[in-house]
Amino acid sequence: MQKNSFAPERRSYIRLDSIFPVQFCLFAEGRGNLSEWQQGYTCDVGKGGICLTVNNLEPRLAGLLLQQQATLALEIEIPLGEQPVRALAKVSWVKDVPGCARKFSIGLNYEKIDPLSNARIMRYARMKKIFPRVALSAIVLLGLGFGLNSYFNFRLMKSNRGLVNGLVELVQESSVAKQKIKIISKERMDLQIKIQAQELRIRSIEEEMANTQEEKNKIAELNTQIAQLSKEKDTLREQLISVQHKESAVAEELLHLDQHRAVLEKENFDKMYQWLKNHQHSRTGLVMSFEGDSDVANWSFTYDQALAAIAFVEFSEISRARKLFSFLKDKAERKDGYFYNAYFCQDGSPAEYTVHCGPNIWLGIAILQYMKKSSDNTYLNLAEEIARNIIALQDRDLDGGIRGGPNIAWYSTEHNLDAYAFFNMLYKLTAKPQYQQAADKTLTWLVNNIYNNNEFPVKRGKGDSTIATDTYAWSISAIGPEKLLQLNMNPDRILEFAEANCAAEVDYTRPGGQVVKVKGFDFATQRNLARGKIVSTEWTAQMVLAFKIMSEYYHKLAMIAKARAYALKADEYLVSLTKMIISSPSPSGQGESCLPYATQDFVDTGHGWYTPKGKSTGSVAATAHAIFAYYNYNPLELKE
Repeated sequence: MQKNSFAPERRSYIRLDSIFPVQFCLFAEGRGNLSEWQQGYTCDVGKGGICLTVNNLEPRLAGLLLQQQATLALEIEIPLGEQPVRALAKVSWVKDVPGCARKFSIGLNYEKIDPLSNARIMRYARMKKIFPRVALSAIVLLGLGFGLNSYFNFRLMKSNRGLVNGLVELVQESSVAKQKIKIISKERMDLQIKIQAQELRIRSIEEEMANTQEEKNKIAELNTQIAQLSKEKDTLREQLISVQHKESAVAEELLHLDQHRAVLEKENFDKMYQWLKNHQHSRTGLVMSFEGDSDVANWSFTYDQALAAIAFVEFSEISRARKLFSFLKDKAERKDGYFYNAYFCQDGSPAEYTVHCGPNIWLGIAILQYMKKSSDNTYLNLAEEIARNIIALQDRDLDGGIRGGPNIAWYSTEHNLDAYAFFNMLYKLTAKPQYQQAADKTLTWLVNNIYNNNEFPVKRGKGDSTIATDTYAWSISAIGPEKLLQLNMNPDRILEFAEANCAAEVDYTRPGGQVVKVKGFDFATQRNLARGKIVSTEWTAQMVLAFKIMSEYYHKLAMIAKARAYALKADEYLVSLTKMIISSPSPSGQGESCLPYATQDFVDTGHGWYTPKGKSTGSVAATAHAIFAYYNYNPLELKE
């Protein structure tokens, strides 16, 4: 980046050897905030402005600064000061710091600053000048080097935790309001039924009077009855009006809560993506899978790397995905061409020497999503190498099924659904017929071995009628409702069965001790598990996405009622899932929002593994799938 030709020289500022930490954000009139709060520091201050130094500045923000398209809101922290100095400033010039990528010096002229606060800055800076320069530099650099990150991390963690807690409280309030509306609505309907009954009785008596030839005493008695019934009806109408007013007030309160919830929800899901970024290792590009379980500390599961890469791609941070793929392609150890299930985050050495097809296929899917978004074919050879390995395994089976791994006997529905989506995506991007043929063989195997049970719509694997919730969600995501119907598979029944057998409502104890009701999906039907019901955050998010896909499908068919019903289900489970959002417990996580793996730690999933340990263990798989569900992004499909 070159210095602006029209910018005044940096030396127009008064040079003072004092360092102040500064928080800043960019905004523009009529457009609102253009960035979140960023961190920087200043060594040059003057009465008219400051020189700000910023590390790791995003290219988009650097472009806005260079073009002078934004105003900066500043919070300048003066050591020993109780409150930061707040100011507004305009960009005067921008320069690269030589030898430091994405590090910039920015000259700022104050537009608005309190004169007393400005004087306080100058007074403190000049005071520091009286001390010997060497001693002053050492003290300031050491003190700020130790305290700056701690201070800002503390403030950031506190703010992020407040954001999470605020959303949970709001969802709780919204649940209470919805329950109130249900009670009031029932009261209103009961009153309406009573009024209708009174009206029928009055009409019946009036008909009796019209047909009677009785004496006047009888007619008078009937008139008295009508008058009494009319009086009772009027009383009921007054009660109904009161209830309707109450219902309207609660509905208005709920609307306000939902509007506020939508804002906090968006902020939390954006923070969840930030949490994913914070856990990408700067050297290897791998993302730590779990935060909080010491047994798998610094493990990066291959499946989770694929999910993180897909999230990076969806958020247009292509360089992050590229760094991850490059490390796996060039440096990760493999076995016969297959990636291991897990690697250590810090150096990329294998953490688990097991090889399964599913994680390899998901890595291929992530590469194809990257290709679609970036138009970069650098890693196409790696995706095709993965495909060749899977097709070779498929060719070894007479029915065209894909076993769990090269040295594994069992067949997984999940892996074959992954492969079907992967082959379809490869064919779409390369037009090579072998991938279409592989996809067709996989689908035929699924029809003959998985969707052939009248009692269970989807089996967990070949010869295995165990219920696994993810196979129900991924049948919708990988194959799609239209194709399922062509195969004589009813997508509605698939989801209805999953909800009837795997939906669970449980008490979840949040890290602070608060107990909340969470409605989601278990890993399997819990009737055969002694542990009782638990909610899987990852698999609940997958079901949310499946409901959204069904909603879109019926909306295209103009079946609005069914589309709305599925949309409401998706929202109900997604809102419930937000009650489980926690703040990252580690310094690297900075209190950012994330999701635990399940409502209980270290319990049997029913599928051969246990949930992680730790009450506050953040999970990449859970967090990434929740992000996909929130943004209605199907990773098993290439969308235009």
